[in-house]
Amino acid sequence: LGVDSILKTPEVLRAVNPLHAVGFFLTHQWQGFLALGAVVLAITGAEALYADMGHFGRRPIRLAWFCFVLPALLLNYFGQGALISRDPASVENPFYLLVPSWGLYPMIVLATLATIIASQAVISGAFSITHQAVQLGYLPRLATLHTSERQIGQIYVASINWALFVSVIGLVLGFRSSTNLAAAYGLAITGAMVIDSLLALVVVRRQWHWSWLKAAPVIGLFLIVDFAFFGANLVKIPHGGWFTLIIGSGIFFFMMTWQQGRHVLVNRRLQQRTPPLKSFLAQIEKRPPVRVSGTAVYMTANTSGAPNALLQNIRHNKVVHERIILLTVAIEDIPRVNEEERVTVEPFDGNFYRVLVRYGFVQSPDIPRALRSCEKFGLDVNMAETSIFLGRETLIPSAKAYMSGWREALFIFMFRNAASPIAFFRLPAKRVIELGTQIEI
Repeated sequence: LGVDSILKTPEVLRAVNPLHAVGFFLTHQWQGFLALGAVVLAITGAEALYADMGHFGRRPIRLAWFCFVLPALLLNYFGQGALISRDPASVENPFYLLVPSWGLYPMIVLATLATIIASQAVISGAFSITHQAVQLGYLPRLATLHTSERQIGQIYVASINWALFVSVIGLVLGFRSSTNLAAAYGLAITGAMVIDSLLALVVVRRQWHWSWLKAAPVIGLFLIVDFAFFGANLVKIPHGGWFTLIIGSGIFFFMMTWQQGRHVLVNRRLQQRTPPLKSFLAQIEKRPPVRVSGTAVYMTANTSGAPNALLQNIRHNKVVHERIILLTVAIEDIPRVNEEERVTVEPFDGNFYRVLVRYGFVQSPDIPRALRSCEKFGLDVNMAETSIFLGRETLIPSAKAYMSGWREALFIFMFRNAASPIAFFRLPAKRVIELGTQIEI
């Protein structure tokens, strides 16, 4: 359709000359800058293609973009421009007016299917980002269904899916038209573009070790364009952009509340109540408890102290297993950890072992599989003869709080509604024992 329109008005191809853009800004000045807020909507939507990069890799996405999507978009936009040049009244809806009258309804069906495909990419991207936030400790554990045994990135998060559904219905009812929604959408996209460029600056400086002399011109070029689009959309805040800021600030607030509460409050309290591992082992050697056959795995986030579940078991049951594994799962700040580097085993006296299992933030923990890989270190774990002990903390508000009362209540609510670690770590439910304890925060 675009090519057909271009052939009727080929002079539209003069638009590739950047002097037209310069003349537009010189003529319209401030109004020309504000027009960027509408212009940016022409380049949005294509980012949905990149939401699937984690599934398909960079090469297929690049090929799809440069060989198909970008040429198709350019031809269609040039065709729309040619149509408007011939008939200014077609500015009302140039996309559908490119289509012959007999093809209007088939095009509506095609556009609807394209929207469904793009929304699927955004949904899967939301699942992946949420999963990574959970792995990095910025959200509580969520029930995650792995839909593929081969592709680790193919997951389904029911709670996020329902949240997206409710949000979309609410947006449609609240804004009522795509024109009204454009203000919130434009601010969201341009804000994300600015954040992406700033994160790229962090990467080239910290990971690639570029000097400021090299990084500033490259990233600065992107930031100039991004801030121009973002600035042009700031005037839309009263007209719907406020919604984007509220949603973004709310998500950020939830994430920081969880991160602060989990890593500063709970971990600090637990570490205060658990003795160092060396002193605990010395006490065990001095006063050995009754040993029972089998292997016990105690999962703990504290790599220097004795797990609280182990202390509870000795205090109440007066026994320990003949072989004790203190297992810690660490999520690294890299996408993936190779299988060869997944597990490290450190033996201690008294048949105790410290096992550290490392994953990247896009990977999902699989503890039984990790324990089976300990065999190469001389630690053979038979899951049929192994008991897995988990600590179940019950949080109680205290008079001396590190956060305000309502943030503390929010954190306790999130903590209580986090998904079970049994499903999250893929533990065999019949081999799991949970030992509870109360913690004042």
